[in-house]
Amino acid sequence: MSKKGILLVNLGSPKSTDVKDVKDYLDEFLMDEKVIDYRWFFRSLLVQGIILNTRPPKSAAAYKTVWTDEGSPLIVITQKIQRKLQKLVEVPVEIGMRYAEPSIETGIRKLTEQGVTEIVLFPLYPQYAMSTTETVVDKAEEVRKKHFPQVKINYVQPFYNRDIYIDCLTESIREKLPENFDALQFSYHGVPERHIYKTDPTKTCNLNDCCSRETNPSHQFCYRHQCFKTTELVIEKLNIPKEKTVISFQSRLGKDKWMEPYTDETLENLPKKGVKNLAIVCPAFVSDCLETLEEISVEGKEEFLHAGGENFHYIPCLNDEDRWIDVVKTLCEEKLNEFYLV
Repeated sequence: MSKKGILLVNLGSPKSTDVKDVKDYLDEFLMDEKVIDYRWFFRSLLVQGIILNTRPPKSAAAYKTVWTDEGSPLIVITQKIQRKLQKLVEVPVEIGMRYAEPSIETGIRKLTEQGVTEIVLFPLYPQYAMSTTETVVDKAEEVRKKHFPQVKINYVQPFYNRDIYIDCLTESIREKLPENFDALQFSYHGVPERHIYKTDPTKTCNLNDCCSRETNPSHQFCYRHQCFKTTELVIEKLNIPKEKTVISFQSRLGKDKWMEPYTDETLENLPKKGVKNLAIVCPAFVSDCLETLEEISVEGKEEFLHAGGENFHYIPCLNDEDRWIDVVKTLCEEKLNEFYLV
């Protein structure tokens, strides 16, 4: 009989806060054609000729502000999810990162060393994007074909609109939401607008009214639609007025047109509109990391308060909350059961 296993995959993190380790990590991350989708020559000029000569010291300093005694928050939290999930399922559970170690190859190898031949791979991203889910699947398939051709992989699909996830996220936000707030901001990781078109095989996306349509062929591939849908469903469950919520996109890089509105500009403008008490959540992430702990809860807070805001409340990600582990278990078991049906 085939033996089954689970591989949880997250973004990844530098090995340490040393500038060299951060540079190595950024090199692998930014040279991924799914992240910076220029031709290799121009991508290399940008990344290795410019970014890696200026950004690593700044990024290393940022990582130092969030680093824990155990290591990178992203890695540590993913390990906690792994350990909790392992107690709930009877199959082996390992983790892999898209960039750096433990890599996807390392995770698959650990499973195969335990006799696993059928793997449920779970990209830990609620919404589909070229630079997240798509690159994880492409990398996993590359690794499988090259090193583990005997292994079968079943992928957990984006779960941005699944009831179990929406209920989980809503309850987590509800428990942490302050009693008095003027607005609840949903900040998602941004992507260049051209990525939305590139990931749409139906060619029906126009980055305009199609996101709000009940059905559209591009929805299953459209990051923008999925972010808006997650927000809509959570707002409905929270039962708060839509006009009391804001959606924005963070972490843009370079001068290309990225999805709008931008989080930093939104944080600067909200106090001018009378928002003095702000709560903010980042539903593109299931685990707290540099983009949430430093970019939002430190830099974002400074931007908001400097612009005239009075109270800034960051709502943590789901991390290793038990209810989130239950969601992970359910989504993985659905894919495990598909192996039995083949």
